[in-house]
Amino acid sequence: RRPGAYARMEEEDEDEGGGGRRSPAASARFVRCLYAVGFLDLFGVSMVVPLMNLHIKSLGASHTVAGIIGSLYGVMQLFSSTFVGCWSDIVGRRYSLLTCILLSALGYFLLGNSTTVLLFAISRVPVGIFKHTLSISKALLSDLVSERDRPLVMGRFNAASSVGFILGPVVGGYLAEFEGGFYQTSFICASIFLLNGGLVWMLPWSEENTSNRDYYQDKGANSLSAKSNHDLHLKSATSRPMTNSSFFQSSWIQVATVLKKIKGIACSNLWDVFLVRFLMSVAILLYYSNFTLALEERFEVKPLFAGYLMSYSSALGVLAGCLLGPITRLYQHNTYRLLLHSSTFTCVLILLYASALSIWMVILSSTFLAFSTTIGRTCIIDLELTVGGNEASGTLLGVGQSVTSVGRIIAPLLSGIAQEFSPCGPPSLAVGLALVAIVIMNANKQKYRSHGSVKLKNR
Repeated sequence: RRPGAYARMEEEDEDEGGGGRRSPAASARFVRCLYAVGFLDLFGVSMVVPLMNLHIKSLGASHTVAGIIGSLYGVMQLFSSTFVGCWSDIVGRRYSLLTCILLSALGYFLLGNSTTVLLFAISRVPVGIFKHTLSISKALLSDLVSERDRPLVMGRFNAASSVGFILGPVVGGYLAEFEGGFYQTSFICASIFLLNGGLVWMLPWSEENTSNRDYYQDKGANSLSAKSNHDLHLKSATSRPMTNSSFFQSSWIQVATVLKKIKGIACSNLWDVFLVRFLMSVAILLYYSNFTLALEERFEVKPLFAGYLMSYSSALGVLAGCLLGPITRLYQHNTYRLLLHSSTFTCVLILLYASALSIWMVILSSTFLAFSTTIGRTCIIDLELTVGGNEASGTLLGVGQSVTSVGRIIAPLLSGIAQEFSPCGPPSLAVGLALVAIVIMNANKQKYRSHGSVKLKNR
Protein backbone atom coordinates (compact mmCIF):
# COMPACT_ATOMS: atom_id res chain seq x y z
CA ARG A 1 0.00 0.00 0.00
CA ARG A 2 1.32 3.46 -0.85
CA PRO A 3 2.01 6.25 1.63
CA GLY A 4 -0.95 8.35 2.64
CA ALA A 5 -0.20 11.32 0.39
CA TYR A 6 -0.10 9.25 -2.77
CA ALA A 7 -3.07 7.08 -1.81
CA ARG A 8 -5.06 10.22 -1.09
CA MET A 9 -4.11 11.69 -4.47
CA GLU A 10 -5.36 8.59 -6.26
CA GLU A 11 -8.68 8.74 -4.39
CA GLU A 12 -9.10 12.41 -5.34
CA ASP A 13 -8.39 11.65 -8.99
CA GLU A 14 -11.08 8.97 -9.03
CA ASP A 15 -13.57 11.24 -7.26
CA GLU A 16 -13.05 13.89 -9.95
CA GLY A 17 -14.30 11.45 -12.57
CA GLY A 18 -10.96 11.07 -14.29
CA GLY A 19 -11.57 7.45 -15.17
CA GLY A 20 -8.05 6.45 -14.16
CA ARG A 21 -5.43 6.61 -11.49
CA ARG A 22 -2.23 8.63 -11.51
CA SER A 23 -0.34 5.71 -10.01
CA PRO A 24 3.01 5.81 -11.83
CA ALA A 25 2.98 9.61 -12.22
CA ALA A 26 2.77 10.06 -8.47
CA SER A 27 4.43 6.80 -7.47
CA ALA A 28 6.27 6.78 -4.20
CA ARG A 29 9.26 5.09 -5.84
CA PHE A 30 9.73 7.80 -8.45
CA VAL A 31 9.37 10.60 -5.92
CA ARG A 32 11.76 8.92 -3.46
CA CYS A 33 14.34 8.66 -6.23
CA LEU A 34 14.04 12.43 -6.69
CA TYR A 35 14.60 12.83 -2.95
CA ALA A 36 17.84 10.86 -3.41
CA VAL A 37 18.79 13.13 -6.33
CA GLY A 38 18.39 16.19 -4.08
CA PHE A 39 20.36 14.57 -1.26
CA LEU A 40 23.28 13.55 -3.47
CA ASP A 41 23.38 16.97 -5.16
CA LEU A 42 23.83 19.00 -1.97
CA PHE A 43 25.95 16.31 -0.33
CA GLY A 44 28.51 16.54 -3.13
CA VAL A 45 28.43 20.34 -3.37
CA SER A 46 28.75 20.91 0.39
CA MET A 47 31.82 18.68 0.49
CA VAL A 48 33.72 21.10 -1.74
CA VAL A 49 32.31 24.59 -1.22
CA PRO A 50 33.66 25.17 2.34
CA LEU A 51 37.19 24.32 1.10
CA MET A 52 37.22 26.51 -2.01
CA ASN A 53 38.39 29.79 -0.42
CA LEU A 54 41.33 28.06 1.23
CA HIS A 55 42.27 26.36 -2.02
CA ILE A 56 42.19 29.47 -4.21
CA LYS A 57 44.30 31.35 -1.67
CA SER A 58 46.79 28.47 -1.67
CA LEU A 59 47.08 29.00 -5.44
CA GLY A 60 48.30 32.54 -4.80
CA ALA A 61 45.12 34.54 -5.46
CA SER A 62 44.64 37.83 -3.63
CA HIS A 63 41.54 38.52 -1.57
CA THR A 64 40.18 40.71 -4.36
CA VAL A 65 40.67 38.06 -7.05
CA ALA A 66 39.16 35.41 -4.78
CA GLY A 67 36.15 37.66 -4.21
CA ILE A 68 35.67 38.31 -7.94
CA ILE A 69 35.82 34.60 -8.77
CA GLY A 70 33.46 33.87 -5.89
CA SER A 71 30.96 36.37 -7.29
CA LEU A 72 31.30 34.84 -10.76
CA TYR A 73 29.18 31.87 -9.72
CA GLY A 74 26.36 34.05 -8.35
CA VAL A 75 26.28 36.26 -11.46
CA MET A 76 26.09 33.27 -13.81
CA GLN A 77 23.35 31.71 -11.68
CA LEU A 78 21.43 34.98 -11.86
CA PHE A 79 21.29 34.96 -15.66
CA SER A 80 21.14 31.21 -16.27
CA SER A 81 18.41 30.19 -13.78
CA THR A 82 15.51 31.55 -15.81
CA PHE A 83 16.81 30.30 -19.17
CA VAL A 84 17.65 26.78 -17.95
CA GLY A 85 14.31 26.51 -16.14
CA CYS A 86 12.43 27.59 -19.25
CA TRP A 87 14.56 25.28 -21.40
CA SER A 88 13.48 22.36 -19.18
CA ASP A 89 9.84 23.20 -20.03
CA ILE A 90 10.68 22.92 -23.73
CA VAL A 91 12.97 19.86 -24.04
CA GLY A 92 11.56 17.92 -21.08
CA ARG A 93 12.77 17.30 -17.54
CA ARG A 94 14.79 14.18 -18.30
CA TYR A 95 17.18 15.67 -20.86
CA SER A 96 17.55 19.00 -19.07
CA LEU A 97 18.20 17.31 -15.72
CA LEU A 98 20.77 14.94 -17.19
CA THR A 99 22.50 17.79 -19.04
CA CYS A 100 22.76 19.91 -15.90
CA ILE A 101 24.06 17.03 -13.78
CA LEU A 102 26.69 15.87 -16.28
CA LEU A 103 28.00 19.38 -17.05
CA SER A 104 28.16 20.14 -13.33
CA ALA A 105 30.18 16.94 -12.91
CA LEU A 106 32.52 18.25 -15.62
CA GLY A 107 32.93 21.50 -13.67
CA TYR A 108 33.88 19.69 -10.45
CA PHE A 109 36.24 17.41 -12.39
CA LEU A 110 38.00 20.51 -13.76
CA LEU A 111 38.07 21.88 -10.21
CA GLY A 112 39.93 18.75 -9.16
CA ASN A 113 42.57 19.61 -11.77
CA SER A 114 42.80 23.32 -10.95
CA THR A 115 46.46 23.92 -10.24
CA THR A 116 46.28 27.62 -11.24
CA VAL A 117 43.88 30.47 -10.54
CA LEU A 118 42.84 30.54 -14.21
CA LEU A 119 41.87 26.86 -14.21
CA PHE A 120 39.97 27.41 -10.96
CA ALA A 121 37.98 30.24 -12.58
CA ILE A 122 37.29 28.17 -15.72
CA SER A 123 36.00 25.27 -13.60
CA ARG A 124 33.32 27.53 -12.09
CA VAL A 125 31.79 28.38 -15.49
CA PRO A 126 29.92 25.10 -16.27
CA VAL A 127 28.80 24.84 -12.64
CA GLY A 128 27.59 28.44 -12.59
CA ILE A 129 25.57 27.98 -15.78
CA PHE A 130 24.18 24.45 -15.32
CA LYS A 131 24.00 23.83 -11.57
CA HIS A 132 20.18 23.83 -11.48
CA THR A 133 19.56 20.24 -10.46
CA LEU A 134 17.36 21.18 -7.51
CA SER A 135 15.19 23.63 -9.47
CA ILE A 136 14.48 21.14 -12.27
CA SER A 137 13.82 18.37 -9.73
CA LYS A 138 11.27 20.61 -8.02
CA ALA A 139 9.65 21.36 -11.36
CA LEU A 140 9.43 17.62 -12.03
CA LEU A 141 7.87 17.03 -8.61
CA SER A 142 5.35 19.74 -9.41
CA ASP A 143 4.49 17.89 -12.62
CA LEU A 144 3.99 14.61 -10.75
CA VAL A 145 1.88 15.53 -7.73
CA SER A 146 -1.38 17.36 -7.19
CA GLU A 147 -1.49 20.93 -5.88
CA ARG A 148 -2.89 19.60 -2.61
CA ASP A 149 0.14 17.39 -1.93
CA ARG A 150 2.78 19.66 -3.45
CA PRO A 151 3.83 21.45 -0.21
CA LEU A 152 4.24 18.10 1.54
CA VAL A 153 6.39 16.62 -1.24
CA MET A 154 8.42 19.82 -1.66
CA GLY A 155 9.03 19.94 2.09
CA ARG A 156 10.34 16.40 2.13
CA PHE A 157 12.52 17.10 -0.89
CA ASN A 158 14.02 20.13 0.89
CA ALA A 159 14.54 18.03 4.02
CA ALA A 160 16.38 15.32 2.08
CA SER A 161 18.56 17.96 0.40
CA SER A 162 19.29 19.61 3.75
CA VAL A 163 20.51 16.31 5.20
CA GLY A 164 23.07 16.18 2.40
CA PHE A 165 24.09 19.77 3.15
CA ILE A 166 24.62 18.87 6.82
CA LEU A 167 26.69 15.72 6.16
CA GLY A 168 28.76 17.03 3.24
CA PRO A 169 30.97 19.52 5.13
CA VAL A 170 31.84 16.85 7.72
CA VAL A 171 33.04 14.41 5.04
CA GLY A 172 34.81 17.15 3.09
CA GLY A 173 36.57 18.44 6.21
CA TYR A 174 37.78 14.94 7.02
CA LEU A 175 39.13 14.35 3.49
CA ALA A 176 40.83 17.76 3.48
CA GLU A 177 43.12 16.59 6.29
CA PHE A 178 44.95 14.28 3.88
CA GLU A 179 47.62 15.37 1.42
CA GLY A 180 45.96 16.64 -1.75
CA GLY A 181 42.65 16.47 0.09
CA PHE A 182 40.95 19.22 -1.92
CA TYR A 183 41.66 17.50 -5.23
CA GLN A 184 40.41 14.17 -3.90
CA THR A 185 37.27 15.81 -2.55
CA SER A 186 36.58 17.49 -5.91
CA PHE A 187 36.94 14.19 -7.77
CA ILE A 188 34.63 12.47 -5.29
CA CYS A 189 32.11 15.29 -5.79
CA ALA A 190 32.30 14.81 -9.58
CA SER A 191 31.78 11.07 -9.08
CA ILE A 192 28.72 11.73 -6.93
CA PHE A 193 27.26 13.86 -9.73
CA LEU A 194 27.92 11.05 -12.22
CA LEU A 195 26.17 8.65 -9.83
CA ASN A 196 23.29 11.10 -9.67
CA GLY A 197 23.15 11.19 -13.46
CA GLY A 198 22.97 7.40 -13.56
CA LEU A 199 20.13 7.48 -11.04
CA VAL A 200 18.18 9.96 -13.17
CA TRP A 201 18.82 7.89 -16.31
CA MET A 202 17.50 4.71 -14.65
CA LEU A 203 14.26 6.29 -13.43
CA PRO A 204 11.18 4.57 -14.98
CA TRP A 205 10.56 7.41 -17.45
CA SER A 206 8.78 5.26 -20.08
CA GLU A 207 6.36 3.86 -17.53
CA GLU A 208 5.84 7.35 -16.17
CA ASN A 209 5.09 8.89 -19.54
CA THR A 210 2.68 6.15 -20.65
CA SER A 211 0.68 6.55 -17.48
CA ASN A 212 0.65 10.34 -17.82
CA ARG A 213 -0.67 10.17 -21.39
CA ASP A 214 -3.39 7.67 -20.47
CA TYR A 215 -4.35 9.61 -17.38
CA TYR A 216 -4.69 12.97 -19.07
CA GLN A 217 -6.45 11.54 -22.12
CA ASP A 218 -9.04 9.83 -19.92
CA LYS A 219 -9.48 12.86 -17.78
CA GLY A 220 -9.67 15.16 -20.78
CA ALA A 221 -12.33 12.97 -22.39
CA ASN A 222 -14.52 13.32 -19.31
CA SER A 223 -13.87 17.02 -18.83
CA LEU A 224 -16.72 19.49 -19.27
CA SER A 225 -14.59 22.12 -21.00
CA ALA A 226 -12.06 22.22 -23.80
CA LYS A 227 -9.95 24.65 -21.78
CA SER A 228 -9.36 22.20 -18.94
CA ASN A 229 -8.52 19.53 -21.50
CA HIS A 230 -5.93 21.87 -23.02
CA ASP A 231 -4.45 22.65 -19.60
CA LEU A 232 -4.15 18.97 -18.78
CA HIS A 233 -2.44 18.33 -22.11
CA LEU A 234 0.05 21.12 -21.36
CA LYS A 235 0.82 19.70 -17.94
CA SER A 236 1.30 16.23 -19.39
CA ALA A 237 3.72 17.63 -21.96
CA THR A 238 5.95 19.16 -19.31
CA SER A 239 6.36 15.90 -17.44
CA ARG A 240 7.49 13.76 -20.36
CA PRO A 241 10.63 14.08 -22.46
CA MET A 242 10.31 15.22 -26.02
CA THR A 243 10.42 12.89 -28.99
CA ASN A 244 13.67 12.63 -30.92
CA SER A 245 12.39 14.78 -33.78
CA SER A 246 11.25 17.62 -31.50
CA PHE A 247 14.29 17.37 -29.25
CA PHE A 248 16.64 17.97 -32.17
CA GLN A 249 14.73 20.96 -33.44
CA SER A 250 16.77 23.99 -34.39
CA SER A 251 18.44 25.94 -31.61
CA TRP A 252 16.80 29.13 -32.86
CA ILE A 253 13.30 27.74 -32.29
CA GLN A 254 14.24 26.69 -28.76
CA VAL A 255 15.70 30.11 -27.99
CA ALA A 256 12.63 31.87 -29.41
CA THR A 257 10.34 29.67 -27.31
CA VAL A 258 12.40 30.36 -24.19
CA LEU A 259 12.19 34.12 -24.76
CA LYS A 260 8.44 33.89 -25.37
CA LYS A 261 7.91 32.04 -22.10
CA ILE A 262 10.05 34.52 -20.18
CA LYS A 263 8.08 37.40 -21.70
CA GLY A 264 4.88 35.69 -20.56
CA ILE A 265 6.17 35.54 -16.97
CA ALA A 266 7.37 39.17 -17.12
CA CYS A 267 3.92 40.35 -18.29
CA SER A 268 2.01 38.26 -15.77
CA ASN A 269 0.49 39.17 -12.41
CA LEU A 270 3.27 37.49 -10.42
CA TRP A 271 5.21 40.64 -9.53
CA ASP A 272 4.01 40.67 -5.92
CA VAL A 273 4.92 37.00 -5.35
CA PHE A 274 8.45 37.49 -6.66
CA LEU A 275 8.81 40.74 -4.71
CA VAL A 276 7.82 38.96 -1.49
CA ARG A 277 10.35 36.22 -2.29
CA PHE A 278 13.05 38.82 -2.90
CA LEU A 279 12.36 40.75 0.32
CA MET A 280 12.21 37.65 2.53
CA SER A 281 15.34 36.19 0.92
CA VAL A 282 17.31 39.38 1.58
CA ALA A 283 15.95 39.53 5.14
CA ILE A 284 17.10 35.98 5.93
CA LEU A 285 20.48 36.56 4.25
CA LEU A 286 20.96 39.70 6.34
CA TYR A 287 20.20 37.69 9.48
CA TYR A 288 22.97 35.22 8.68
CA SER A 289 25.39 37.74 7.11
CA ASN A 290 27.23 38.70 10.30
CA PHE A 291 25.84 36.04 12.63
CA THR A 292 29.19 34.71 13.87
CA LEU A 293 30.79 38.15 14.20
CA ALA A 294 27.76 39.65 15.94
CA LEU A 295 27.60 36.85 18.50
CA GLU A 296 31.29 37.36 19.27
CA GLU A 297 30.90 41.13 19.70
CA ARG A 298 27.61 41.07 21.57
CA PHE A 299 27.98 38.01 23.82
CA GLU A 300 31.71 37.13 23.56
CA VAL A 301 31.04 33.61 22.34
CA LYS A 302 33.52 31.75 20.19
CA PRO A 303 32.97 31.12 16.46
CA LEU A 304 32.81 27.40 17.22
CA PHE A 305 29.63 27.96 19.23
CA ALA A 306 28.10 29.90 16.35
CA GLY A 307 28.94 27.01 14.02
CA TYR A 308 27.24 24.53 16.34
CA LEU A 309 24.19 26.80 16.56
CA MET A 310 23.90 27.03 12.77
CA SER A 311 24.22 23.24 12.43
CA TYR A 312 21.53 22.87 15.09
CA SER A 313 19.26 25.20 13.10
CA SER A 314 19.93 23.24 9.90
CA ALA A 315 18.95 19.99 11.62
CA LEU A 316 15.72 21.58 12.84
CA GLY A 317 15.07 22.77 9.28
CA VAL A 318 15.13 19.12 8.16
CA LEU A 319 12.56 18.30 10.85
CA ALA A 320 10.40 21.23 9.71
CA GLY A 321 10.40 19.89 6.17
CA CYS A 322 9.12 16.54 7.40
CA LEU A 323 6.34 18.25 9.40
CA LEU A 324 5.00 20.26 6.48
CA GLY A 325 2.31 17.67 5.77
CA PRO A 326 0.51 17.99 9.13
CA ILE A 327 1.01 21.78 9.10
CA THR A 328 -0.56 22.23 5.65
CA ARG A 329 -3.47 20.03 6.67
CA LEU A 330 -3.92 22.20 9.76
CA TYR A 331 -4.15 25.22 7.45
CA GLN A 332 -6.51 23.30 5.13
CA HIS A 333 -3.89 23.56 2.34
CA ASN A 334 -4.18 27.36 2.23
CA THR A 335 -0.61 28.12 1.15
CA TYR A 336 -1.08 31.88 1.11
CA ARG A 337 -2.26 32.04 4.74
CA LEU A 338 0.55 29.72 5.85
CA LEU A 339 3.10 31.90 4.02
CA LEU A 340 1.71 35.06 5.62
CA HIS A 341 1.86 33.58 9.12
CA SER A 342 5.34 32.06 8.67
CA SER A 343 6.69 35.36 7.30
CA THR A 344 5.19 37.26 10.24
CA PHE A 345 6.71 34.74 12.65
CA THR A 346 10.09 35.09 10.89
CA CYS A 347 9.92 38.87 11.25
CA VAL A 348 9.16 38.60 14.99
CA LEU A 349 11.98 36.09 15.56
CA ILE A 350 14.58 38.24 13.76
CA LEU A 351 13.43 41.18 15.88
CA LEU A 352 13.87 39.01 18.99
CA TYR A 353 17.40 38.15 17.88
CA ALA A 354 18.27 41.79 17.15
CA SER A 355 17.09 42.87 20.62
CA ALA A 356 18.34 39.81 22.52
CA LEU A 357 19.90 40.52 25.90
CA SER A 358 21.32 37.03 26.45
CA ILE A 359 22.59 34.13 24.37
CA TRP A 360 19.58 32.08 25.44
CA MET A 361 17.27 34.45 23.57
CA VAL A 362 19.44 33.93 20.49
CA ILE A 363 19.14 30.14 20.86
CA LEU A 364 15.36 30.47 21.27
CA SER A 365 14.99 32.64 18.17
CA SER A 366 17.27 30.34 16.13
CA THR A 367 15.22 27.31 17.15
CA PHE A 368 11.89 28.62 15.88
CA LEU A 369 13.44 30.53 12.96
CA ALA A 370 14.58 27.21 11.48
CA PHE A 371 10.92 26.15 11.28
CA SER A 372 9.49 29.43 9.99
CA THR A 373 12.10 29.92 7.23
CA THR A 374 11.81 26.32 6.01
CA ILE A 375 8.03 26.58 5.83
CA GLY A 376 8.24 29.99 4.17
CA ARG A 377 10.63 28.81 1.43
CA THR A 378 8.36 25.90 0.55
CA CYS A 379 5.19 28.01 0.61
CA ILE A 380 6.55 30.75 -1.67
CA ILE A 381 7.52 28.12 -4.29
CA ASP A 382 4.09 26.52 -4.03
CA LEU A 383 2.41 29.93 -4.40
CA GLU A 384 4.48 30.70 -7.51
CA LEU A 385 3.40 27.44 -9.12
CA THR A 386 -0.23 27.86 -8.07
CA VAL A 387 -0.55 31.37 -9.47
CA GLY A 388 1.59 30.77 -12.55
CA GLY A 389 0.32 27.34 -13.53
CA ASN A 390 2.25 24.06 -13.69
CA GLU A 391 2.73 24.11 -17.46
CA ALA A 392 5.44 26.76 -16.93
CA SER A 393 6.83 25.34 -13.70
CA GLY A 394 10.44 25.20 -14.91
CA THR A 395 10.33 28.82 -16.02
CA LEU A 396 8.67 29.94 -12.78
CA LEU A 397 11.21 28.16 -10.60
CA GLY A 398 14.03 29.56 -12.73
CA VAL A 399 12.76 33.12 -12.36
CA GLY A 400 12.36 32.57 -8.63
CA GLN A 401 15.95 31.32 -8.40
CA SER A 402 17.13 34.40 -10.29
CA VAL A 403 15.25 36.62 -7.83
CA THR A 404 17.01 34.87 -4.95
CA SER A 405 20.36 35.30 -6.73
CA VAL A 406 19.77 39.05 -6.90
CA GLY A 407 19.18 38.94 -3.16
CA ARG A 408 22.49 37.13 -2.64
CA ILE A 409 24.27 39.89 -4.54
CA ILE A 410 22.56 42.78 -2.74
CA ALA A 411 22.50 41.36 0.82
CA PRO A 412 26.29 41.53 1.47
CA LEU A 413 26.34 45.18 0.37
CA LEU A 414 23.41 46.10 2.62
CA SER A 415 24.96 44.11 5.48
CA GLY A 416 28.26 45.95 5.19
CA ILE A 417 26.52 49.34 5.28
CA ALA A 418 24.30 48.36 8.22
CA GLN A 419 27.25 47.03 10.24
CA GLU A 420 28.85 50.47 10.12
CA PHE A 421 26.17 51.58 12.59
CA SER A 422 25.78 48.53 14.84
CA PRO A 423 26.32 44.74 14.99
CA CYS A 424 22.52 44.59 15.16
CA GLY A 425 22.21 46.69 12.01
CA PRO A 426 21.77 43.81 9.49
CA PRO A 427 19.02 41.99 11.46
CA SER A 428 17.29 45.31 12.19
CA LEU A 429 17.25 46.07 8.45
CA ALA A 430 15.99 42.52 7.87
CA VAL A 431 13.02 43.21 10.15
CA GLY A 432 12.11 46.26 8.04
CA LEU A 433 12.28 44.31 4.77
CA ALA A 434 10.18 41.48 6.23
CA LEU A 435 7.56 44.00 7.35
CA VAL A 436 7.36 45.37 3.81
CA ALA A 437 6.82 41.83 2.50
CA ILE A 438 4.04 41.25 5.03
CA VAL A 439 2.35 44.52 4.03
CA ILE A 440 2.47 43.48 0.34
CA MET A 441 0.92 40.11 1.14
CA ASN A 442 -1.86 41.74 3.18
CA ALA A 443 -2.52 44.25 0.41
CA ASN A 444 -3.02 41.41 -2.09
CA LYS A 445 -4.95 38.99 0.14
CA GLN A 446 -8.10 39.41 -1.95
CA LYS A 447 -6.17 38.09 -4.94
CA TYR A 448 -5.36 34.83 -3.15
CA ARG A 449 -8.57 34.43 -1.17
CA SER A 450 -9.51 31.45 -3.30
CA HIS A 451 -6.37 29.31 -3.22
CA GLY A 452 -5.45 28.10 -6.68
CA SER A 453 -8.06 30.19 -8.51
CA VAL A 454 -5.63 32.70 -9.99
CA LYS A 455 -3.55 31.67 -12.99
CA LEU A 456 -1.11 33.28 -15.32
CA LYS A 457 -2.90 35.98 -17.28
CA ASN A 458 -1.50 35.22 -20.69
CA ARG A 459 -1.24 31.46 -20.73
